Amino acid sequence: MMDNGGFCNNNYHSGSSDDELVDISDVTVNFSEDVPPLDLDYSAGGCKADWRPSNSPKLIDLMDYPVPGIGTYEDFNTIDWVREKSKDRDRHREITNKSKHSTVALLFSISDAFSGWLLMLLIGLMSGALAGGIDIAAHWMTDLKEGVCLNGFWFNHEHCCWASNETTFQERDKCPQWKTWAELMVGVSEQGSVNVLNHFMYVSWALLFAFLAVILVRAFAPYACGSGIPEIKTILSGFIIRGYLGKWTLIIKTITLVLAVSSGLSLGKEGPLVHVACCCANILCHFFTKYRRNEAKRREVLSAASAVGVSVAFGAPIGGVLFSLEEVSYYFPLKTLWRSFFAALVAAFTLRSINPFGNSRLVLFYVEFHTPWHLLELIPFVLLGIFGGLWGAFFIHANIAWCRLRKNTRLGHYPVIEVLVVTLLTALLAFPIEYTRMSSSELISELFNDCGLLDSSKLCDYSGNSGGTSGSVNATAANGLGARLAGPGLYTAMWQLALALVFKMLITVATFGIKVPSGLFIPSIAVGAIAGRLLGVGMEQLAVHNHDRKIFRGWCSPGADCITPGLYAMVGAAACLGGVTRMTVSLVVIMFELTGGLEYIVPLMAATMTSKWVADALSRESIYEAHIRLNGYPFLEAKEEFPHKTLATDVMRPRQSDPPLSVLTQSGMSVEEVERLIADTTYSGFPVVISQQSQRLVGFVLRRDLVISLENARRHQEGVVSVSAVLFTECGPPASPSAPPAVKLHNILDLSPFTVTVHTPMEIVVDIFRKLGLRQCLVIQNGFVSTAEVP
Repeated sequence: MMDNGGFCNNNYHSGSSDDELVDISDVTVNFSEDVPPLDLDYSAGGCKADWRPSNSPKLIDLMDYPVPGIGTYEDFNTIDWVREKSKDRDRHREITNKSKHSTVALLFSISDAFSGWLLMLLIGLMSGALAGGIDIAAHWMTDLKEGVCLNGFWFNHEHCCWASNETTFQERDKCPQWKTWAELMVGVSEQGSVNVLNHFMYVSWALLFAFLAVILVRAFAPYACGSGIPEIKTILSGFIIRGYLGKWTLIIKTITLVLAVSSGLSLGKEGPLVHVACCCANILCHFFTKYRRNEAKRREVLSAASAVGVSVAFGAPIGGVLFSLEEVSYYFPLKTLWRSFFAALVAAFTLRSINPFGNSRLVLFYVEFHTPWHLLELIPFVLLGIFGGLWGAFFIHANIAWCRLRKNTRLGHYPVIEVLVVTLLTALLAFPIEYTRMSSSELISELFNDCGLLDSSKLCDYSGNSGGTSGSVNATAANGLGARLAGPGLYTAMWQLALALVFKMLITVATFGIKVPSGLFIPSIAVGAIAGRLLGVGMEQLAVHNHDRKIFRGWCSPGADCITPGLYAMVGAAACLGGVTRMTVSLVVIMFELTGGLEYIVPLMAATMTSKWVADALSRESIYEAHIRLNGYPFLEAKEEFPHKTLATDVMRPRQSDPPLSVLTQSGMSVEEVERLIADTTYSGFPVVISQQSQRLVGFVLRRDLVISLENARRHQEGVVSVSAVLFTECGPPASPSAPPAVKLHNILDLSPFTVTVHTPMEIVVDIFRKLGLRQCLVIQNGFVSTAEVP
């Protein structure tokens, strides 16, 4: 017997019965043996329902009435996809048959068919509302580290200055209504000691937010930490982690996500929002019977919820659907695609109605570039793709090494101290530099921005701009190109961005994986955007200073921009995010939905594919797959190939040197013998054979179903004792009138378990586990099994 939890990235892990491939092979078959049929006929008239005397207790089929727990799964186990799909088909067939004979049943059938769409509507509404609240709260608390609004403490910096009549366009972030903490405490804003006080308040608020986040996570919901996407991928593949999508996880993750983002740590809220949306879906599934009782159907809903999470995180509903399909989903039928699209649409509409960004737009970083890109610019775009691939491989290797150090040393015993130390370092080092002090979302928005004549940012300090500081006029300016010559503010911004790039790259390695909610999308986008902007400005200045050269002659024209540095920032962001996550199609769609830059798909595609090729050449795993392997979750990666030339007989359990295989017989075993077998083994189930003499396979019974059925029989069936017979057949052998009643377990027996022969190649076995979602597979030879050791 082999579970898909036992194979993870070409490694077999012991310690769980689900990891076993049972050896039921190497049997010498005697075809002259008189093999009895599977269901014995013990009377001349066939198998009777009740062959016992009338004064004896009736033999009861335990599945004639529902037994609580039958068909369910224990924590940290894998679901049986085949059984769950079969249960849903039987349920649907029963509802359809009943609807033909009753109006009430017809109405129930219609409501059952509509329930899936209703559930998607509720998930979209709930997730969109939570995401809007998280965005608003995080923006306000981020600004709270620097000051407060006198008109109302609930206003963030931007909203506070919107209502002011004294705000100028050049200094739109300064208004009398917004006061820094130093201005409130000291009353001045220009002295050197004021910066020290503002720095102290910035660090203090950051430490407070981080402390509250880690304490809440540790005390109420340990599963609320991290990104959540590795665990979501594992759950969608069929693994069960009780409580990971529960109500406490949802509540704590929502609160602590705001706190973690507001603390200024190098993390994002996009990955955790996928976890939040899946929590909403799991909770709402409990109100719909067909999703509450069927694990496979519930995972279809969770796949749609993953799309909703990306939709509300980026304002990218189409990209969210593609993200779910490409990155996280294990089973994604066509109807799930439609429902994912509908749920993402509802979530995006809900978020747009809340308008958390205050700009009446759904996209997070709206850009409006006016200069077309040139064919030769594909060369720097590919260079950005190479940088993104190198960064992705470096980040995965460094982060996994850091997480392994945390897991295997005493560092992992002090999560609160680790979070506070990382927060302290981040706040101390980030405050002096403008581009690290601002939030990652604000930084990305500024890096994506295309400079206009009235922009006052240092990134737009060109010698010909009205806001610039350099007014030199030379031959280049005489040609009408002086407006794009770099001024002193731009040079200052460049070295600050270079420092910010190094800081972001290093601090993100230590931040991702600490015990607070932490996403990776925004930090990766920020790293790529900084690198892209640096390269974009360099290319722009190169083209301006060499505009008369043949290679640049067609690029620059009087009064027009030669190159758009913001486009390079956008391409670099896609490259770095692709290098870390290995996304391709969904990433490109998310980026053009995120920015509105539809005409720049080709540069995005070129950089994304280059990034993936470079990163795959260095390491085949994405960051999420690496964390799945680090945590030991059972996951069969569909993109991985099985490299070994082995057969099923080479890897099945027990091996030839192991103790003999434990089996049940269809009749002839007592309750005590079955219970002893259960206590002495750790297998997730047992093959059922005709008898100890005839090792022909009858079926397979799961350990959990067997335990629950025996416990239920002892409690509810009259006269059951330890010597009572256990039957896996419709009828049993004749028994004396004084014998205790038998326990009939025919209906928990799987009469069609998946089997392979001893000569089946392992790559085929692995494909079967991947595509069918099996929990175990039996290895047989000519239909027979053996419990004897092979000499």
